Amino acid sequence: MLYWLTELSDGGDFFNLFRYITFRAGGAFLTALIFGFLFGRPLINVLRRKQGKGQPIRSDGPEGHFVKAGTPTMGGLLIIGALVSSTLLWARWDNPFVWLVLFVTIAYALIGFADDYAKVSKQNTAGVSGRVRLLLGFIIAGIAGYWAAAYHPAELSHQLALPVFKDTLINLGVLFIPFAMFVIVGAANAVNLTDGLDGLAIMPVMIATGTLGVIAYAVGRVDFTEYLDVHYVPGTGELLIFAAGVAGGGLGFLWYNAPPAAVFMGDTGSLALGGALGAIAVATKHELVLGIVGGLFVAEALSVIIQVLYFKRTGKRVFLMAPIHHHYEKKGWAEPQIVIRFWIIALILAIIGLATLKVR
Repeated sequence: MLYWLTELSDGGDFFNLFRYITFRAGGAFLTALIFGFLFGRPLINVLRRKQGKGQPIRSDGPEGHFVKAGTPTMGGLLIIGALVSSTLLWARWDNPFVWLVLFVTIAYALIGFADDYAKVSKQNTAGVSGRVRLLLGFIIAGIAGYWAAAYHPAELSHQLALPVFKDTLINLGVLFIPFAMFVIVGAANAVNLTDGLDGLAIMPVMIATGTLGVIAYAVGRVDFTEYLDVHYVPGTGELLIFAAGVAGGGLGFLWYNAPPAAVFMGDTGSLALGGALGAIAVATKHELVLGIVGGLFVAEALSVIIQVLYFKRTGKRVFLMAPIHHHYEKKGWAEPQIVIRFWIIALILAIIGLATLKVR
């Protein structure tokens, strides 16, 4: 919204700063961060009063989690409020990719909110039916995939770009929409599975979103794409502002989510943020790079899939408990030890993902 201030500029004054994406991204970060600090404690107090017993704890979960009983959930509302308000304030409203990512984020937040509400109101861990959640998720992702394809350049629309092999495009044709749906739904559920320990999910989400934000900025500039030899997708640079909002809102949330957590993110936050990651990847034509940058989330999801399939086939378990962060809890690792080591892994994977911009 503040971009309109450029109309007051003569090209050499303060208002000219609003033309620059990097300046507005910094503004979005600070706006989201301040939002988190201002509204964090009041929101937690409201959630505690409304939810009573807080998020129900799984009876078959790690023993150390029972001390967390009574902690309110739906803390994702703080992150979503921060990033949406900062994005609307600082991003250009005429950019279709900004609205695409906001659409996915808000829609998945609503699915997560419904699931969290069902869990809290019924005081069980079942929530909304998994089939209903997946159906709604795929519908939203399908709309997003069609939306992205419509605004991609003609030479990139319905194409799959490969990292490293930069001259190669695979024409997916009508399969692009199902592929985009898989990326967005998969990312949303992978982040949701990762959100099982205090602070575990939010920092890798910020790292992955920040990395994709840098990629979005690069592929949205002709000079950068020529230097890096990557495909130019005009308009995606504005997604750096959304990524900055995630970083600011995420830090504000982490202030209250750090062990011992005063509030849980809940599905409200994890599904929304995961969906946003998938949407940015689809918009920037870096779907495969998301698998590297978000490799931690991929590992968490794969651990659940492997555990379920192997148990159905043999009646035995590969891991002591899935997702894999619970496996390490069962092995005796302290919660902060798991969280910080997973953060380190997420950072390493992000650096590798960024390296694909230059390597060919």
